[in-house]
Amino acid sequence: MVIIDAKHIVKIYGESNEDGSTTALGGISFSVKKGEFVAIMGPSGSGKTTLLNILSGIDSPTSGEVIIEGKDISNMRVDDLALFRRQQLGYVFQEFNLLDSLTVKENIILPMILEKKSAAEMDRKVQSLTELFGIEDIQNKYPYNISGGQGQRTAVSRALVNDPQIIFADEPTGNLDSKSSETIMECFEKIVGELNTTVLLVTHDVFAASYCQKVIFIKDGLVHSEIVKKGTRKEFFNSILDNLAVLGGRTYDI
Repeated sequence: MVIIDAKHIVKIYGESNEDGSTTALGGISFSVKKGEFVAIMGPSGSGKTTLLNILSGIDSPTSGEVIIEGKDISNMRVDDLALFRRQQLGYVFQEFNLLDSLTVKENIILPMILEKKSAAEMDRKVQSLTELFGIEDIQNKYPYNISGGQGQRTAVSRALVNDPQIIFADEPTGNLDSKSSETIMECFEKIVGELNTTVLLVTHDVFAASYCQKVIFIKDGLVHSEIVKKGTRKEFFNSILDNLAVLGGRTYDI
């Protein structure tokens, strides 16, 4: 079942009839199935983050449609979109975006408070997620007293706490060392495998992308190609490298 259907997404910054306008996305179309684990890759400036922001409702397209679970979020009223995003979508960012004044547990349950869930339901959900990601022993610590990997696992738990259908992640391993990156990608694998949640992430990291089931490559605001995982993760890793080499871009982009 298709859960995300992007149709001819165009994003232009500035007035289209002005010399100073910039076309970030030039008409992107693709779909993602429920329970898929998908990466979006491409050189710097290719439009990856712009695309993720539009798909997740953070930004709106100049033209085109974003259909999520049969609903066109690109034409939703502001209040309806805010409610839809809060209830159906989860977000994980490179910077974690945890509140230092709240404990790990309090950070995780914040979206549930906004939804006015019961205390018993909050406790049950926090226990389940912290056990799933191995952070149950740091629930009462503050973000400045935990490691980067623990912070990102806290952010993933917060993104999942309202049982969203889709998790959007923007460079989720960008601030992590290799061991913590591996742990986070294994967390995403658990989400997909055990909860059947759809995960869509933007990354420069070939290692992170190799955990995904499919990689969509974009260049100059257009879909260039896509590959589906076959064989081992090492084989997929090499296939991603080969495709990025064909795509072009400087060494530090890949």
